[in-house]
Amino acid sequence: MRRFDVAIVGAGPAGLFAAYELVAHGVKNLILVDAGRDVGRRYCPLLSVHASRELGISCAGCKPCNVLQGVGGAGLFSSGAINLHPQIGGDLVSILKSYSKAEEMIRYLDNVLAKFGVPEESLRLPNQELVKEWERRAAKAGAKLIAPAQRRLGTEESLEFTRRLVDYLTAEGVKIATETLVMSVESAGEGFGLATDRGTIEARRVILAPGRSGAAWFSEISKKLGVRTVPGPLDVGVRLEIPDYVMDPLVSVIDDPKVIMYTKTYDDKVRTFCVNPRGFVIAERYNGYVAVNGVSYRGLKSRNTNLALLVTVQLTDPLEDTVEYGRQIAMTATKLGGGKPLIQRLGDLLSGRRSTWSRIERSSVEPTLRDVTPGDVGMALPYRVVTDVVEAVERLDDMLPGLASPQNLVYAPEIKFYSVRAIVDEWMQTTVEGLFVAGDGAGLSRGINGAAITGILAARGVLRSL
Repeated sequence: MRRFDVAIVGAGPAGLFAAYELVAHGVKNLILVDAGRDVGRRYCPLLSVHASRELGISCAGCKPCNVLQGVGGAGLFSSGAINLHPQIGGDLVSILKSYSKAEEMIRYLDNVLAKFGVPEESLRLPNQELVKEWERRAAKAGAKLIAPAQRRLGTEESLEFTRRLVDYLTAEGVKIATETLVMSVESAGEGFGLATDRGTIEARRVILAPGRSGAAWFSEISKKLGVRTVPGPLDVGVRLEIPDYVMDPLVSVIDDPKVIMYTKTYDDKVRTFCVNPRGFVIAERYNGYVAVNGVSYRGLKSRNTNLALLVTVQLTDPLEDTVEYGRQIAMTATKLGGGKPLIQRLGDLLSGRRSTWSRIERSSVEPTLRDVTPGDVGMALPYRVVTDVVEAVERLDDMLPGLASPQNLVYAPEIKFYSVRAIVDEWMQTTVEGLFVAGDGAGLSRGINGAAITGILAARGVLRSL
């Protein structure tokens, strides 16, 4: 058994950037553990032939779960959109208690991206004069538009960047243990013991950065260790697929526009998420259920644009476990879909009838995800969520005519888990001394940028404690 100075659980953005920060400051005796595979052995479910040929991914014998787990995290096969805004991807201002400090961390993150070869042309800076016009249109629809500066890597560059970062870490002596499941974390003397399915790891300090797929795992580990937490939110909704020309006027100004509104019926927060111009809808397979997401490629284009419409759900006593609530929703949808995501024409959803393949084929929008089951999203998601989504679509149609066309397609479920939220200080240290946390799985971020920055902060906390 080898003893490490630091063990990091999770090799997504939070874990990778935490490892980078530690190595950059001289800590070399560290291990990075992930339940999934290394970058080159993960599986892209969209077009395996394209993925293996163009992206250098081995697809033979892979399982869809490797889309969510493994080096690079759940965002590896996304559009690689990294928002350079302190209030997108998590609330860094609240964590750091300073807008200027949050902006400083955003700049630091961007510098690291540049250091590892992210091309300058990936930067998207919205034209502020044009943005103002879209802000007025959003206000007319009773919504708020956020237009962040953004790095738009595309799935290809996202993979290449991750490879370069991993190569740097391994060259510096970092041990990366893939396909290794951490079953428990326990205090052991002046450090911690991590029981894995490949043996025991001992470390002076531990950073837990399990990502979204590890949200339930993090909740259980936190309880056993005595980490103080608060109930986290849940984002649940649908992915909308529309003709690219409907979104072109907006995405030509803002690559990944963020629109936020509060519904008139329930005063619930609904937001757009992960807009993929000329992208593809994909399936995400979890343990026991399936969900949907969207990707966009640098060289491969469809005729559609897809985006998520997510309703934020916050539960109170006696049911505070949003992870379990979200799982139940997803499992219901999966059962109705026969193990596949549901697809429905928007017009059928508005009319309260299920879709069939014959109705889907009559739509002017050709689905980019075919391994789905036509059905009734209204039966799969809670009534309140469906009501919020329908209202959001109708209001956004005032901003973007054609968004509420009955020909558009709706996929479900799209669910973002954020686990319980760990109580931490500004260095990401929990109420258990020597234990630090970071990323989406710990409830501290909601995207690649937030996960990466909380990973950097956790690493700085470890450096201070060592």
